[in-house]
Amino acid sequence: MTFSKTRLSLVALAFSAVAVMGIEVHAETNRVRFPENLDDLVHYTTVRRGNVTEHIMTTREAIDAVKQGQPIPDGTHFVLVDYREGKVHRYFVMQKGEGWGNDYDEGRRTEDWQFQWFWADRSINMDENTARCQSCHSSRSDENHLYTFDALSAFHGTVIE
Repeated sequence: MTFSKTRLSLVALAFSAVAVMGIEVHAETNRVRFPENLDDLVHYTTVRRGNVTEHIMTTREAIDAVKQGQPIPDGTHFVLVDYREGKVHRYFVMQKGEGWGNDYDEGRRTEDWQFQWFWADRSINMDENTARCQSCHSSRSDENHLYTFDALSAFHGTVIE
């Protein structure tokens, strides 16, 4: 009888752990900081997905670096502003820092880019899964981990839609 109670307890514990891991996925604290002034960033492309409009912006230095075939400088922010019903819903921020990739095991690294979600009030959105962001952006290693690399390269002062 003791064996079956112990076994049942272990099985219940395993199912509980799987359930928690499958449902409770949250962001993690990392080095990404919200940019000091969004007005200093250049809005280079807009993406529309159903009722969501995304304005994507970065620094002039990042745009120039990409156009010249140079590495994007450390400290660079890329910001996706997620609008819903004409209002800011949240922000997605990619930031690059020297050696930041070393914060993760090799299989999860996106060079020195880290990712963070922020609410409209610019507080960290801990409800989002930043590991998922890294996973998707890792497929873009040949384009600086950017989905909008081509738009960035083609930008000549007019927002690309």
